[in-house]
Amino acid sequence: MGPSQRTIPFVTDKVIPVADHRYRAAVPSIPASAHAANGLLTDTLGRPLRDLRISVTDRCNFRCSYCMPKEVFDKHYEFLPHSSLLSFEEITRAARIFVSHGVRKIRLTGGEPLDLTLTTNGSLLERKAQALKDAGLQRVTVSLDALDDTIFRRMNDMDFPVAEVLDGIAAAERVGLRPIKVNMVVKRGTNDQEIVPMAQHFRGTPIVLRFIEYMDVGATNGWRMDEVLPSAQVIERLREQFALRSIDPNYPGETAERWRYADGMGEIGVISSVTQAFCHDCNRARLSTEGKLFLCLFASAGHDLRALLRGHGGRTYSDEEIAAAIGLIWQRRDDRYSEQRSAQQPAREPGERRVEMHYIGG
Repeated sequence: MGPSQRTIPFVTDKVIPVADHRYRAAVPSIPASAHAANGLLTDTLGRPLRDLRISVTDRCNFRCSYCMPKEVFDKHYEFLPHSSLLSFEEITRAARIFVSHGVRKIRLTGGEPLDLTLTTNGSLLERKAQALKDAGLQRVTVSLDALDDTIFRRMNDMDFPVAEVLDGIAAAERVGLRPIKVNMVVKRGTNDQEIVPMAQHFRGTPIVLRFIEYMDVGATNGWRMDEVLPSAQVIERLREQFALRSIDPNYPGETAERWRYADGMGEIGVISSVTQAFCHDCNRARLSTEGKLFLCLFASAGHDLRALLRGHGGRTYSDEEIAAAIGLIWQRRDDRYSEQRSAQQPAREPGERRVEMHYIGG
């Protein structure tokens, strides 16, 4: 854990831009000649394409300060019109094309996508768990930032009670949605006192609790480095209460560093994208709710796959042509924002606006 304990003197001023979801996205080029997708695609750093996150909505019923602060995403904010969103058929087609390039893990996400399949805030999970299971959902990840009801209501900023999220998690367990993971975004001075209570609550259950460093995604959340509690300090706090042992990743490129209780009472994880960048083996692409492909969570520009899926310039495109375009995009990929940030290297042009978390689902 040594490198993660260093302090990074990186602070941003709080900037709240005018609400705008028009991120730069060029229509991808179709290579004149390209080999058929064979699942062996790699980028400039040798990273394969294995994980795809597809955002299905830019809306959410919470207004968490680290994702969709209420002062920006208020009643006047203009969300994307339905016609701009990818249809279910377009999502299915895009997923099939990405699988041809070697994608093995697909997660549907975005604001609050509970009516599909999910990483979810859990607010509707108690009512929907059985229907989701019946529809074929196998597992679920729930965002939960505190057990203390006052802290939780303050963080979701919609006065939503923590008990309903806990009831949703219980319902997911009851209907057999497994494995269940719970994600806690840790902000120093806001909810870090909940680290040990959260661990105690889920210890002894099959639920995996993961602590996530507060990230500088987008520009609306007012991110500051001094509000980041390094994962190394999270582990230190937990080790004051519990004996922990490090365990191997589940698969190459897994973002969470895994730990288990020495007495066999469960597992926790930490995701350290600020203090311990995992760019070197990042194999994830993200497709926004309106079909823009982003190659990094911290990207400022994307690639307009929707134009190819719906036809562009008076012509339609085959799956093979779109696959070739995606292949060319990935082969040119060199994103490593978190590593550059950690090394205090400029990763973006001054004034470039990074994509917001709610837009690509985190």
